[in-house]
This record gives sequence, structure tokens and C-alpha cells, in this order.
Amino acid sequence: MPSALIADDEPNLSAELASRLTRFWPELQIVAMPRDGVQTLAQLNEKRPDFAFLDIRMPGIDGLKVAQLASDVRVVFVTAYDAHAVEAFETSAIDYLLKPVTDDRLMRCIARLQRQGAPTQEDAAAVAACIQRDATPIRWLTVGVKDATKLVSIDDVLFFQATDKYTEAVTADQRHLIRTPLKELLPRLDSDRFAQVHRGVIVSYAAIDRVERDLLGRMRIHLLGHDAVLPVSRAYAALFKQM
Repeated sequence: MPSALIADDEPNLSAELASRLTRFWPELQIVAMPRDGVQTLAQLNEKRPDFAFLDIRMPGIDGLKVAQLASDVRVVFVTAYDAHAVEAFETSAIDYLLKPVTDDRLMRCIARLQRQGAPTQEDAAAVAACIQRDATPIRWLTVGVKDATKLVSIDDVLFFQATDKYTEAVTADQRHLIRTPLKELLPRLDSDRFAQVHRGVIVSYAAIDRVERDLLGRMRIHLLGHDAVLPVSRAYAALFKQM
């Protein structure tokens, strides 16, 4: 029975990926889900999985270094950043998935893993094409609604807000929970249309009505047609320095 390890410092993302892998590849056994590079190396040495799905930016030792140190395991990188793709393939990675990973992209990765064998030039070219396509800004969000899946256009999102475990994508009349953390969502958004204004908030420029300062100099964003008032932290105040 094939086995896999999933390493990510966000346990909710590891759990979601494990669930989807199990759904699309029932024979695959998930043997460990470590949260940092040191734990990952230890679990790789102990469990000896066939495959390792590694985040790149992890505490301790990053995923690229883990891949260099690991042996007898086929590596798939799962990350929000496309900038490390060349380094990833220098470690003989089999695939490179950009978060948020679509079902179609994940199934193509599984098909590649099931073929076994070393990566070919054709595999590398196919993955490079996928990375180029996946690196384009997100146009749709896939959200769960009870037992169904719904597509939400990125054009309808007024702002994203971090919660304890998830991220809320807020439209004019609804709040949708998505599992992707803000730090991994931000690189996939069009920077001409969205900006991070607080550690826990990303806002659509088109949704901003006005930015006001209180007596203490703190900035607050008021939205068009929505009663939410969003904080602007000092680190991002320069975005509105002309106001």
C-alpha cells in the first residue's frame, strides 16, 4: 500500500490535503503530518513513506532543505509561492503545487505519482506549464456550503478576514469560509486589486469608500454598501499616505 507524509505548519491545511488525497486516491495511507522541518525529517526517517508533500516555508528547516536531506522518498512541494520552483526541481521533486490547489491539479499530480519512475523532461515541462498557469491571480474561490461546493467570483469579494482557524471571504451579502490562510492567499491575488491593510485583513481597492483617522491617528476603512469598518495597521498606513 503506498504511503505519504504531509508537512505543513498549518494543521488545517494538512488535514484538508489529507482528506482530498484519501478521496482521490483511497489506497494511499497518510502516515504522518508534522508541522516543522525537524519533525518532518524525523518522521521521514521513522515512517519511510513513499511520498512527501512538503510546504516550503516551515519553522526550523525549510522544505527545500528537507528534500535535500531526505532519501528514498518522492517529493511534491505544496506552497503559495512560485519563486522556488527552480530550486525545487534541483532537488528532484516530482511536482510543485501552488496553493490553493484545485481538485483537477491535485488529480493530475496523483496520476503522475502513480506512474512511478523518475521524472522525465516531459514531466518537467508539463509541471512548468502548470506552475505558469497556476501562478496567475485567482479568479474564483471554491467554498463549501453544507454538502455542496460553490464557486465565488473574486470580483464579488469585498475583503478577506482571518478567523481563529480559517479565512472569511466577505461579499456584499455573505461570508464564506475558506481554509487558505491570508499569508498564502495574498500571493495569489492581483496586487493591483487587493491590498493587505492589517495582519488579519485584505481589502479590495474597489470596495473602499473612504479612509478616516480617529483622534489617535488610527486609520479605519469604510466600505461601499457594507457596514464593516476595517482597521489599518501602522505597517500598511503608507498605502493611504495621500489621504
